[in-house]
Amino acid sequence: MLQADVLRPDALSLQDREAWRAMCAATPEFDSPLLSPEFAEAVARVRDDAAVAVFRRNGRTQGFLAHHRRPGALARAIGAPFSDVHALITAPGAILDGREALFAAGLKAWRFSNLIDPHGVFGFAPGEPRERFVIALEGTGEAHMEAMRAASPKKFKNWRRLDHKLEREHGEVALTAPDRDGQAFEQLLTWKREQLKRSGLHDLLRPAWVQGLMRQQFATQQGPFQGLMITLRAGGRLVAGHFGVRTATAFHPWIASVDPELHAYSPGQLFLSRAIAAMDGLGLADYDLSAGHEHYKAPYANRRPVAFEGAIFAHGAGPAMAPSLLRAVTPGDAAGRLGRRLDQIASVELEMGDRVRGLIEAGLGWSRREKARQHLEAAE
Repeated sequence: MLQADVLRPDALSLQDREAWRAMCAATPEFDSPLLSPEFAEAVARVRDDAAVAVFRRNGRTQGFLAHHRRPGALARAIGAPFSDVHALITAPGAILDGREALFAAGLKAWRFSNLIDPHGVFGFAPGEPRERFVIALEGTGEAHMEAMRAASPKKFKNWRRLDHKLEREHGEVALTAPDRDGQAFEQLLTWKREQLKRSGLHDLLRPAWVQGLMRQQFATQQGPFQGLMITLRAGGRLVAGHFGVRTATAFHPWIASVDPELHAYSPGQLFLSRAIAAMDGLGLADYDLSAGHEHYKAPYANRRPVAFEGAIFAHGAGPAMAPSLLRAVTPGDAAGRLGRRLDQIASVELEMGDRVRGLIEAGLGWSRREKARQHLEAAE
């Protein structure tokens, strides 16, 4: 019989942590800082609802599910919406039924946005597929960039022209990796929040727990789970940067920010070209750009693994999937876009007042954007 011990992440035994890490090491798809026990522990330091279900059968550990336990026995991925990849961690060959596991953990449903399932514990394609963009080095960073330039010569020629223009007009362009400048870190956060506001999107960086998580990880510069900031400057002026978390070989940025006054130079593209070239110097083999914004990420990615968005119900709690209750939204669909935004608000805002404010802002912003989009289509 499958049993589940539901614990705080910081209450895991040393043996459990070692078993978790061993399962991740045995499955290449699990090599992400966001799937590590250290990430779950980091989130637990800033949120009280963080939990890990440890699944055992006949005394043997079968898997781990890090999650937030929400009202109604609903689970969300640990650290959502900053958990851009999540999974029920198991070893290859483990006999584990995902819906049975949810039931054993006392959960009715699990809502996810970027689920990977390399061992098929859920037994079906769990939701709407989302293509992710990963830069996986097969040599040096410079060699990777040369291959990308050969595949898209016109794009990279234009970006090289903008790189030279930025240097002529603003001074020497230089990458700092890693960058431990606290002022630069705060500037990246400020630019990102301003960008979200201009776009009419929810300010995912506003909640206190998110602010705490970001600053906690920026200050963590040692160990198997660290913060990493990479920045680009021109003449000493901060131009663009990424901030996120890393393991020994994998980097997952959370924040991608650029100076809005320099948007004409495509600073995000100039930054990424140089950051990729610096990967091997940082000891990185994978640079995970996650899903979305294909126009920006696709030219650099040489791996496109699929993750899923949707919901799964435990045995006896409902159907395997219930899009009408926990909608698996589809990109490009208006109701789907609104549904995804409402789900983000529910994930990140913990106080009812903040959720209500976010929902009102989302409704007003969605209405304005849809009217503008319809006006544009009519004009065409």
